[in-house]
Amino acid sequence: MQLVKLTTLKRINVLHKLCSAFLIVFIYSISSASAQDNSPYSRFGIGDLTPTTNILSRAMGGISAGYADAVTINFSNPASYAYFQGFREQKSKKLVSGRAILDIGLDLEQRTLLQANPQKKFNAGNALFSYIQIGVPLRKDWGLAFGLKPVSRISYNIYRNELLKDPLTGLPIDSAQTSFKGDGGAYLLSLGTGIDLFNKTSANKANMEQKLSVGINGGLLFGKKDYSSKRSFINDTVQYEQGNFETRTNFNSLFFTAGLIYKMPLDTSKHISLSLGTYGNWGQKINASQDILRETFVFDDALGDVRLDSVSDRKNIKGKIELPASYTFGFALQKPVIMIKDRKEMGWMFGVDFTMNNWSKYRFYGATDSVQNNWQIKIGGQITPVPTKNYFSNVTYRFGLRFGPEYIKVGHKMNSFATTFGMGLPIALNRQAPNQYSIINLAFEYGKRGNNANQLRENMFRFSLGFSLSDLWFGKRKYD
Repeated sequence: MQLVKLTTLKRINVLHKLCSAFLIVFIYSISSASAQDNSPYSRFGIGDLTPTTNILSRAMGGISAGYADAVTINFSNPASYAYFQGFREQKSKKLVSGRAILDIGLDLEQRTLLQANPQKKFNAGNALFSYIQIGVPLRKDWGLAFGLKPVSRISYNIYRNELLKDPLTGLPIDSAQTSFKGDGGAYLLSLGTGIDLFNKTSANKANMEQKLSVGINGGLLFGKKDYSSKRSFINDTVQYEQGNFETRTNFNSLFFTAGLIYKMPLDTSKHISLSLGTYGNWGQKINASQDILRETFVFDDALGDVRLDSVSDRKNIKGKIELPASYTFGFALQKPVIMIKDRKEMGWMFGVDFTMNNWSKYRFYGATDSVQNNWQIKIGGQITPVPTKNYFSNVTYRFGLRFGPEYIKVGHKMNSFATTFGMGLPIALNRQAPNQYSIINLAFEYGKRGNNANQLRENMFRFSLGFSLSDLWFGKRKYD
């Protein structure tokens, strides 16, 4: 009886840790919502798009179409949920044990904006919430995952000073200052499932699997776009009131993605397999509500902006935001670490993804924006040495790159390029809980977008930190 009590207390302790971690990250995400990138490009479309993959994949250039892992959650392709570790009885086929996963990601970013004419530089550093996901196996070859992640971010605050001239004489008359400010972004609260349609084991000693898994993610896409332009005229003799032109839009609607992974053995003697994957979403319309404000105001040190008079104040204008279709195709060629008798070989993986986005179909309340169709190629891989007593032989090393045009087009086309590197650092197992397995995933990204032909260029360094915590649950316990 004492054993049962101790086991129960351990489970309660694990639950408490999971809930505490979720609460900390949720509070952190709220506190990071006001982070300021000051990127004018976030004005267009739905803003600056955040990374779409987990940190493990991000270290490999972002490849995710054909990649699946039993101890991390590839939320980009929901078909990967079928790879969660679930064990069932041979006779009843009921789930008797499974590995539950808690996956958390955080980002530290340093961005540098470079203006060509006149030459200026702006630096911004932010700590940002990346995602939180929980995955559980429902049975062998069938899994479920749910979580929260940002989709885009809108953040800029720009001032422009100008000298106004008489259009007839060309002589200066007044000075004007205009501030452009944007805030907001989009988040996705999702729930998804993935299942293997058939599982065949090759008739050989390698015991390699052939799997065809499909999955779907559904969830609530929500967020806001808040744009304002405040203009002030400066004159020595005439006093002008300041004007505020502001548009606030809130949106939320159901959003769906689907995916597929086909895994097959290529060389059973060398344990090499090939995974082909695809995922994406079709074009979807998002419900939106908009407030449009035109007013004069005065700034008060204690109260902030105080309205003097409203020229126009229209509220709760219903409309639609039309998001375009997006598709990703890719493959992952992989070989696991081999530890068989006298045969010891390192593991490796190499993959390529190709993504297409049909942003020309984007509409905001029926209007087009400065966006374009774009594509992206992602290339990456990882190496896992043969494990020894040396800790660094137990580390997985990852690398990759990605390139392609940006979806935002203002003037000249803007290309982007990034190189990535990362590691998977296993945490020592707890002897009192031998089924627990935790890993820290690190990703380092250095990227550029734009060139000398663009008015603004951007250099970005991102350090991402991910915690993947897992434990065997649901197991039936036997006592002697």
